[in-house]
Amino acid sequence: MPCSVPRPCPPTPPSPQEHGLDFERLLDASAYKERFRQDMIRWGEEKRRADPGFFCRAAVQGALQPVWVVSDTRRLSDVEWFRDAYGDVVQTVRVVATEETRKRRNWVFVTGVDDAESECGLDQGVAFDWVITNDGDEVALGEQLEVLVQSLHRSL
Repeated sequence: MPCSVPRPCPPTPPSPQEHGLDFERLLDASAYKERFRQDMIRWGEEKRRADPGFFCRAAVQGALQPVWVVSDTRRLSDVEWFRDAYGDVVQTVRVVATEETRKRRNWVFVTGVDDAESECGLDQGVAFDWVITNDGDEVALGEQLEVLVQSLHRSL
C-alpha cells in the first residue's frame, strides 16, 4: 500500500504464502505465531481495507456444501458477507471461555493485539444463533455440540 511523504512507509506485513512462513505453526499458540502475529494482523487489515470480502471469498472458493462451518470469522463485516451471500441459512456460533480458562490454556493478554478488531470485533453487534461454552468440561461441550449438529441436520 503506498504511503505519503514525509511519513515513513510501514514495512509490508508478511502472509504465509508470500513469505515462506510455516502455516501450521501459525495456527497454534506458540512463540513462533506470536512473533508474526502483529504483522499478520496488519497484513489482514490491508487486505480487508482493499476488499472487505477477500478472506470470505477465499474460504468458500470452488466448493459447494450443504452446510458450511466457518470456524474463525473475526469481524462484523465477515458475518455480514456470509449473511449477504447465503441468507437465512447462515447460523452464527460463538464459542466462549472464561478468562480464567483461557489463562490456564496459556493465553496472555497483549495490548494492541488482544484488544484489536481482529480479536474482539464480534464482542458486540452480533446476535449469535448459538453460544457454545468451552471451559474444559468435555461432556458439557459435547452436549452443546450435539444439539447444534442435530439442528443443522434438521435444516438440510
